[in-house]
Amino acid sequence: MGTLVGHVAPGFGFFIIGLWHLLNHIKNHAINPKSYTSLPWFPTSKIRYLELILIMAGCTMSIAMELFIGPDRHQPLDRDGTIPSNHLHNFEHSSISITLFMYAAFSIVLDKIAPPAQYGLTHLLGSIAFGQQLLLFHLHSTDHMGVEGQYHWLLQIAIFISLVTTLLDINYPKSFLNSFARSVSIMFQGVWLMVMGFMLWTPQFIAKGCFMNLEEGHKVVRCHGEKALERAKSLVNIQFSWYFVGVTIFSLSLYLIMIKLYSKKVEYQSLKNFEEQEEDNEDDVEAQKKRKLEEPRSTFLQMGKSFAPMDMESS
Repeated sequence: MGTLVGHVAPGFGFFIIGLWHLLNHIKNHAINPKSYTSLPWFPTSKIRYLELILIMAGCTMSIAMELFIGPDRHQPLDRDGTIPSNHLHNFEHSSISITLFMYAAFSIVLDKIAPPAQYGLTHLLGSIAFGQQLLLFHLHSTDHMGVEGQYHWLLQIAIFISLVTTLLDINYPKSFLNSFARSVSIMFQGVWLMVMGFMLWTPQFIAKGCFMNLEEGHKVVRCHGEKALERAKSLVNIQFSWYFVGVTIFSLSLYLIMIKLYSKKVEYQSLKNFEEQEEDNEDDVEAQKKRKLEEPRSTFLQMGKSFAPMDMESS
């Protein structure tokens, strides 16, 4: 993961999943605001488990890159079978991928079996995955004091929000705002991971007074002196705030657009159903009128027959 591609690829995955959840949560709430219920994942019409399959595929690729493809000898262990210090971060990143794979796999199993606690357990698995991610980034083996450490520290804020909102979904499945915040936090994780990839491993984007240095098999951003380091960290904080504002504006704009779009569809369907009901009522009224017009006529004929002239000859 300690490369541009190693951050951009998983970041794009988090962004797509977060955006997918955000779109579906807004759509469901717009169509059924009173009966809205938060879902941990969303099936597609053609392939029900597409979202979960993509998560498992991405996690498998990540584990393969971290442990077998990325290392020089295509395996992360030392000759004596121990984990060398320069591969500790590979095991940390792959552990996150393993937990996310476990979440997706058990989500499919729970959906097929459909136990009573299906959705609660699925949310719990998601919170375990985010908890594992938060723990490993908080105790990351890479530098905690440098520029990369500042990016990781701010990333933990987004992960923490994802963790808390996922746990709250267990007891508050009907809270749209909680689901909205969770989707935005997952999407923002992806955005920030992609920003990290470009800003830490693209030489022209490195802050003034800092440089790339090869340490223990991977490149790390270092700065000339404490002043340059503090300036670089401040720039990271400013980036975080700008991207956070940008994601917030994007999310709220998307909400307003989709609410307006799907509310019109719901109103149109309701109006159409109302018109059909009115037509049925009119048909019923016409039928009742016709019956009423026919009933007097038949009664009159019957009365005429009863008052017919008497047959004098027979009498």
